Amino acid sequence: MTRHLARSAGNLVPVAVVLLASSLACYPAFAQTPAFSSLEIRASAPNTMPQMRARFGNGRYELRNATAVDLIRTAWGVETDGISGGPDWLDLNRYDLIGMAPATATAEMLKTMLQSVLKDRFQLSVRNSNKDNPAYAITVERKPQLKPSEGTEASGCKFQPVPTVPRSVPLPQMTLVCSNVTIPAFAKILSGAPEASGYVFDYPLMDRTGLAGAWNFSLTWSPRRAYNWSPAPSDVVTLFDAFEKQLGLKLALTKVATPVLVVEKATPPRVTDAPKPHMEFEVAEIRPEDPNGPAIPCGVINIQPGGRVRINMTLRNLIWEAWGAPFDFSRFIGGPKGMDGPCWQILAKVPVEQNVLGTANPVGWNGAIWNGVDLDTMRMSLRSFLVDRFKLAAHLEDRPIDGYELAAAGRKLKKANPANRPSCKEGPGDDGKDPRLTNPFATRLMTCRNMTLTQFAEQLNGLFPGAPPMTDATGISGRFDMTINFSPAGLVRAVPSPRGEVSDPTGAISLFDALKGQLGLKVETRKVMAPVLIVDHVNATPTEN
Repeated sequence: MTRHLARSAGNLVPVAVVLLASSLACYPAFAQTPAFSSLEIRASAPNTMPQMRARFGNGRYELRNATAVDLIRTAWGVETDGISGGPDWLDLNRYDLIGMAPATATAEMLKTMLQSVLKDRFQLSVRNSNKDNPAYAITVERKPQLKPSEGTEASGCKFQPVPTVPRSVPLPQMTLVCSNVTIPAFAKILSGAPEASGYVFDYPLMDRTGLAGAWNFSLTWSPRRAYNWSPAPSDVVTLFDAFEKQLGLKLALTKVATPVLVVEKATPPRVTDAPKPHMEFEVAEIRPEDPNGPAIPCGVINIQPGGRVRINMTLRNLIWEAWGAPFDFSRFIGGPKGMDGPCWQILAKVPVEQNVLGTANPVGWNGAIWNGVDLDTMRMSLRSFLVDRFKLAAHLEDRPIDGYELAAAGRKLKKANPANRPSCKEGPGDDGKDPRLTNPFATRLMTCRNMTLTQFAEQLNGLFPGAPPMTDATGISGRFDMTINFSPAGLVRAVPSPRGEVSDPTGAISLFDALKGQLGLKVETRKVMAPVLIVDHVNATPTEN
């Protein structure tokens, strides 16, 4: 598995949240269970990967780099969007929780033990409630055009191969072939398919057909990706049409009562500072690309199960990766000439997270873990390696650079509902209105609740890692509920035309046009203060292996 990390770090974490209808009613408020024999809560050290890490082995239970919301969703087994109310710090403060539990503790026992910790140390008080949320239901429209499975076929769904096309060309139609698959399993597969994301977005897919057993069938439609540039073809077969004409089923939006936890009270716990970690590769060697050998792909990292890491990067990229910088090279200052060549090859071994909650780490991505390797640990180890072998000295510093400012332009802001915890999500606001359903070119819908415009500008920066930074210069105080609907980057110009041209008449909406037309906020080009990575010293070549 290979991935460019430094420039995509902000994308590891997807913005869409899937609401899962888990039953909260089955959890007692705070049941009597074994307690941790010892427990420590620390303030998390700075981290280049903001996701929570969880592991349990030999009686040691660890939740690292976790917000209070992370702890609550872990303790009750709910999604983030299933937690409402509470103060700002629930999403902002990060903690490391390390406790000793019985070695035979089950996942359910650990959940209830964590509930007790939240009650005692965070003074947490919650109550169960319900909220009507949108979901897509699969129903029988007419006689189903499905073939019953004989039960001997391999179970699953696969996309048929299609040719790769340039970004400016519509994606070819996709065919999903399923065999020996139940309708609930098919719904789960389809909900995770990027080719369907521009139709169903982040809404759950629910089976309401009443069809029992497993089936064989295929489905062909014109793909629409919610978060990528995907021009529409001239002969569109929508996913909805494909369901009705090819399967005899119907895919329609409905409402489903979803359990939620309401935070009534919470207090930050007393914590100790986390020790500053010093991490190093277990073993590592480096060599330059052989100029007489075959060309190697440069700018990539390959992490294999077992902690084996191969990094092919120029010196500039190595430094960039070690800091996990979520912005482009225009904010990279200093260093000697020749940092963009040669391509260095680092072969290293990184400690592996052996288990997560008592189970083997799955292959591939698992939050901030990749094939068992914690990505922040890998980056900190790479930083130590560069300091040792290239004598690197570097730091982050705020400096004035080219960027954007938000300014008022006939403001259309809605006063915030103070009952909501400040947050942003992909999807509609409390009114449930979703303009994405009628405009296939504007598939991004960002809802921010109970936020200041300064906080809102920070959220906009997270939408497009590597783009020029944006700051708030509106001078507008207070908190607001804001929803903006726009098109993926690349489908329209990101920067307004100097001649005042409007968005594409097809319906594509730039982010800047959406801010002005929907919120009354215009974007102006300015010098703004933002972090840059400064290289104070680095040798052009490393010391010998």
